[in-house]
Amino acid sequence: MEIEKILSKDAALVNDALANCLKTTDERTALLYEAMRYSAMSGGKRIRPFLVLEFCRLFGGEMRAALPFACAIECVHASSLIHDDMPCMDDDTLRRGKPTNHVVYGEDIALLAGDALITRGYELAARNPYLPPETTLAATAMLLREAGAEGMMGGQQIDLVCEKKKADFDTLLAMHAKKTGALIRASAQLGCYAAGIASETDPRAQDAATYAEGVGLAFQIEDDILDAVGDAALLGKKTHMDDARGKTTFLGFMSVEEAHDYARQVTEKAVSAIKKYDGHEVLTEFALY
Repeated sequence: MEIEKILSKDAALVNDALANCLKTTDERTALLYEAMRYSAMSGGKRIRPFLVLEFCRLFGGEMRAALPFACAIECVHASSLIHDDMPCMDDDTLRRGKPTNHVVYGEDIALLAGDALITRGYELAARNPYLPPETTLAATAMLLREAGAEGMMGGQQIDLVCEKKKADFDTLLAMHAKKTGALIRASAQLGCYAAGIASETDPRAQDAATYAEGVGLAFQIEDDILDAVGDAALLGKKTHMDDARGKTTFLGFMSVEEAHDYARQVTEKAVSAIKKYDGHEVLTEFALY
């Protein structure tokens, strides 16, 4: 099994569907849609949509029910990247090897594009035509929660505060559980909803959440390491930015090798949550990847 091929195949499915979701026939708003597409269609491995599709597959769902949710989570994620890069936040000028949205379109259009993408994501989730209305309602409510003050946006606020004062380790974990982990957890949960698992209290949904939390934390640990020791040309973004901004990272509490070991530990916990299910191999290999 080659996980990169599976990632590419799933990404191609999502790219085709996403492109259809970000069109307009109204020339008066063409610039806004162009800015939305600039960020949403700018590449990347589509990790969050991949998790939607693969958890749907794991629990026996149909891809047609998963794709609207996969597009929804990618719209929400793309929105967060636009806002995160803006001068009032992280003030980044490079994303995935390209100028960031506000550099190309200006801060005003970038702000609108981010807002428009997040609301399009909620709309796509709510209008999923392949599931019962009560399931799409529950899924959309979950996505709204994980993207909002209880999740991603709350994590971003903690991150901003922690630029001004050093956070303790528990606060660092809470920040990443929200800022990065919330949308990864939402992705796994959306896959469960797409497979007809209509409650977050279902043991399968809880195992999916445990997996996602471990993968999300490992992802953030490795991201902190790459910012410190990675190659900017390969990463497609500036490195050493965490130190420049005074951010609290895992490397403030441990060495690079210790951080790698910690990432391995949380990855093993993630994998153990899904190994009981037939067909877990793709998600297991992804976690290790």
